[in-house]
Amino acid sequence: MTVNYRELATGKYYEELEPGTIFKHAITRTVTEADNLMFSALTYNCAWLHMDDEYCKTTIYGKRLVNSLFTLALACGVTAGDTTLGTTLGNLGFSDIKFPKPVFIGDTIYVETEVVSRRESKSRPDTGIVEFETRGHNQRGEMVVSLRRTGLMIKKSSLEQAA
Repeated sequence: MTVNYRELATGKYYEELEPGTIFKHAITRTVTEADNLMFSALTYNCAWLHMDDEYCKTTIYGKRLVNSLFTLALACGVTAGDTTLGTTLGNLGFSDIKFPKPVFIGDTIYVETEVVSRRESKSRPDTGIVEFETRGHNQRGEMVVSLRRTGLMIKKSSLEQAA
């Protein structure tokens, strides 16, 4: 059996990503101790802030912080199904990454993405460049992560011309 990935794509093509559009992603996630521990260990970031309850009792938060790069990766991952799954050729960059509030074990993260801008690619006429702003909030409505991401998006019209 041959898989037709175009039929499975749930992301939006360049033409479908209008600036100002906001996606409120249905996937939510309660962050567990295992998430934090595994991500920190896999990335060799064994900072005491992520691993040591006794040390964390002496910090300004009084408890362990979830690894901020896990928070960033989670927020980006949640967006894929609605925005770029099967419709992007890759990320071109990230900017303006902020962590205004910490994430703690047991927090539930909700994510939304806004299409900030788009333009046609100068070097690849079958693609366009789209800038997204993603914001993640915890169960208290506090923003815990925000970032801008630029993606190289496939034009749907280029697929129709190829067929």
